[in-house]
This record gives sequence, structure tokens and C-alpha cells, in this order.
Amino acid sequence: MQDNIYPSSVAVLGATGSVGTQALDVAEKAGVPVSLMSAHKSVDSAENLVRRFAPSVFVMTDEGAAKALALCVKDTATRVLSGKEALLDAIKETEAPVVIHSILGEAGLMPAIAAVESGKQVGLANKETMVIAGDLVNAIAEKSGAAIIPVDSEHSAIFQCLACGRREEVRSILLTASGGPFFGYSKDALRRVDKAATLSHPTWKMGAKITVDSATLMNKGFEVIEAVRLFDVTPSQVKVVVHRESIIHSAVEYIDSAIIAQLGNPDMRLCVQYALTYPCRAAGVIKPLSLTEVGKLTFFEPDGEVFPLLPLAFRAIEAGGAVPALLNAVNEEAVAAFLSEKIRFYQISEVVEALVNAMPEAKAAKTLSERLALADEARIRAREYMASL
Repeated sequence: MQDNIYPSSVAVLGATGSVGTQALDVAEKAGVPVSLMSAHKSVDSAENLVRRFAPSVFVMTDEGAAKALALCVKDTATRVLSGKEALLDAIKETEAPVVIHSILGEAGLMPAIAAVESGKQVGLANKETMVIAGDLVNAIAEKSGAAIIPVDSEHSAIFQCLACGRREEVRSILLTASGGPFFGYSKDALRRVDKAATLSHPTWKMGAKITVDSATLMNKGFEVIEAVRLFDVTPSQVKVVVHRESIIHSAVEYIDSAIIAQLGNPDMRLCVQYALTYPCRAAGVIKPLSLTEVGKLTFFEPDGEVFPLLPLAFRAIEAGGAVPALLNAVNEEAVAAFLSEKIRFYQISEVVEALVNAMPEAKAAKTLSERLALADEARIRAREYMASL
């Protein structure tokens, strides 16, 4: 393995989640010290991580969980901090030059901004940052000199493919989608699906919320918005292609009609490793891909009528302002209600469409505070709307 490819240390935000644990696996295999970790309230998992990695600082954003963790690890040298503000301070103060950010949901927005403001290399696995405020975050990065390296498999693939040409030579981005567990279903069939079927993703092992988003194709809609903001392309340049095998993680088509694709086994550790070593590459930590074992690759158009949240995402990024933030906020509320079995699967898209369409004033919002205020209002309206169903 080449010398000096990996950073001197790394911070992992959302360390107990799916991407966070995979990031820690990569760091451990590469011998990269982890100086900062964060979690919300998974005390047992956090204690195991403290004893395994000995970070200088561990931040629990839930205050009760922080007190419990501090007691559990009082025999270690790790300093346990409590609360959201403490996390922002820790991000700015950590000596780690690279931050892997995998906090879920809107809660990850301010930590992402803190990391970008500090000028660090940010491996970003939090979709909501770019969905809610990607244009604003890009402006901060330009000022601070921070590098934003996408960690989602699709956006990591696009990022790598874009190295093959200049941005003005890009014709389109081909954003691949697994299609989720309900690929090929009709609207009527979706009315009968249950929670267990929804949480059975055909390819990826993920948390419950993102698995539901994959089933509705909302996750792919968010990725469309991310792609527009990460790569400075128009919505019309982003093409979603259903690719069931999840081997081609995405591709870029250039103006000469060449299509450059990134292929690999479906394993997020490849994306994390690239974010850690960028702009270099290191020996892989995942199983090499065998094309002969794969055998064939298939491609389909997504069904926007059966899965209306995907076209809604295109309309949201075209509208701009706070509309993508509303889309994210209402979807979070609807998915939470579904997981609590308060609404049916098919009602998720109905709720999201109804609430986003009911707030046309969101187009005019420009500042972050305006966007977040409208998103909070949308959450309240969504809960009231679902209570009446």
C-alpha cells in the first residue's frame, strides 16, 4: 500500500449508523486513528466504539445518553460531550483533516455546515444537507476551501466519472436506481404492501427510513436534487435509470456520446475509502467485482406514475427556494408515520404531494432560516393532515 495516502486521523459523525460503522471498518483496516465520533443515543454501541477506537472525543447529542455514556467509559481517556452545540464545537476543534458525515436527516445539516466552514475534507453521506441548502453550502465551501466528497454510492460514482472530462463537456448524468422492493408493481398492488415488505430492500442493507425512501423512490428523488447541486448541472441533465443489479453505481454521458460508468460490488466501504484517500486510491477493502459472475446487466425506465415522488423531486429542484426543504420535511413526517403504522405505504406519496403543492410560497425563500422555518411549518401541517386521514 502506498505511503501517506490516508489522512492522519478522521472524524466520524453518526458513528453507530450503517454508513458510520462501515466508515469505521475502513479506518480500522487502514490503521487511521479516529479522533472524534458522534451518535444520538445508542449508548451500548457508543461504549463499544469508545473501547474499540479510543477517540479523543465522543459527542452524544441526546443529553441523557451522554450522561450514561460518560459513566460507562469513565475508565477511558475519551471525553464525552453532550448536545448539538457541543457537536458543532467539536467538529470545528478536531484535528482530523477529514470528516465522514453520516448523521441521518435534517439533524445533519448544521454539523455539515460546521465541517465545511472549518475547511475540512468532508465525506458527505447526509442527503438532506444538499437537498435543503446545497447552494448555500457550496458557497461556504468556496469561501473556506473545504472539499465536499460525496459518499453515497451513486454520487461517489458520478464524482469519479467526472474526472474523465471537463464539466462543460457533460451532456447528462445517468443516476442508477435499484428500483426498490416494489419494482414492477402497479398502483393497486402498492395499496396492499405492508411494512415488512417495504423494509426488504433487494440489494442494500440500510436503516429503516432510507429503506422506505428507496421503496417509494423518494430516495432517488433526493439524489436527483443532490446531483444538481453537487455537480452544477440542470435538472434536465439528470436521467434516472433503474438498474436492478446495482453493479453500475452511476455514469456520466459526455457530449461526444461516450458514457463513462463506475462499477463495483454494492458495498459502501468503497465510497468511504475513496472519500478518505481522495485524490488518491489505495488497495481495496472490498471484494473485487467479477463481471463473469454478474453475467448480465439490465436497465429500465422508472415508472413516475406508480412512484410519483420521483417526478415531484424534479419539480422541487426546478422550483428552488424552500421547496426541496419542504419535500424533505414532509417526507420525514410521512415515513415516520408509516413506520409507526399510522398510515399505509401508498399514503406516503399522497401526503407528500398534497403538502408540497399546498405551499407555493416556498419558491421565494432564499435564506437558510427562511427555508427551515417553512420546513417546520410543513411538518406541523403534515402531522395535522395525517391525523385527519
